[in-house]
Amino acid sequence: MKKLFCFLLLLTLIFCSGYKKPYKYSIDAEKNAFYHNNLGLNYLKDRIYYAAIQEFKIAIQLSPNTQATAIFKNNLGETYDFIGYPDMARVCFEDAIKLYGLNFKYYLNLADCYKKLGIINTKIKELSLSSNPYDKIILGLLYIKSGEVRKGVIILDELCMSEPDLVITSAVKQYLKEITEKL
Repeated sequence: MKKLFCFLLLLTLIFCSGYKKPYKYSIDAEKNAFYHNNLGLNYLKDRIYYAAIQEFKIAIQLSPNTQATAIFKNNLGETYDFIGYPDMARVCFEDAIKLYGLNFKYYLNLADCYKKLGIINTKIKELSLSSNPYDKIILGLLYIKSGEVRKGVIILDELCMSEPDLVITSAVKQYLKEITEKL
C-alpha cells in the first residue's frame, strides 16, 4: 500500500508539476525587415530623411527578392524623390516594378520620376515598340504626364479592354475615371 501511495504521489507530481519547455528565441529576418520599414516610415514622418533611407536599406537587405521588398524599394524611392534625387529614385521604382509589377502606385511614381528627369520622350519611343501589357501602362502614363492626355487615355483604355483579367486593370480603370473627370 505504501509503495502504491508513493507511486501515485510521484505520478501526480509529474503530471501536475507545470513543466514547460524553455522558450527558444528565433531570429526572423522577415519580421525584422517589416520593423525596419516601419522605423523608416516613422523617421520620414519626423523628417529625418537620412535615417529613413538607412532603415529602408536595412529592410531591403533583410528581405531581398520578395513582394514586401517591392514595398520597401518603393518607400526608398519616394524618399529619394522627395529630397530631390530622382535619378536614385528611378532605380528604386524600376526595381519595385520588377519585383511586383501589379501595384499601380509604382507605375505612377516611375512616370513622375521620368518627368522630373526629363526623359519622357526617350522612354515613350523605347516603350512604344514593346508588346508587353505592363509596358503599355507606363507608356500611357508617360503620354498623360507629357500633356498628350487623350493619347494616354486611349492606350490605357485599350489595355483595359484587351487585358480585363489582369489584377492591375481595376486600378488602371479607376485612374482613367479620375483623369476623364478632370477633363
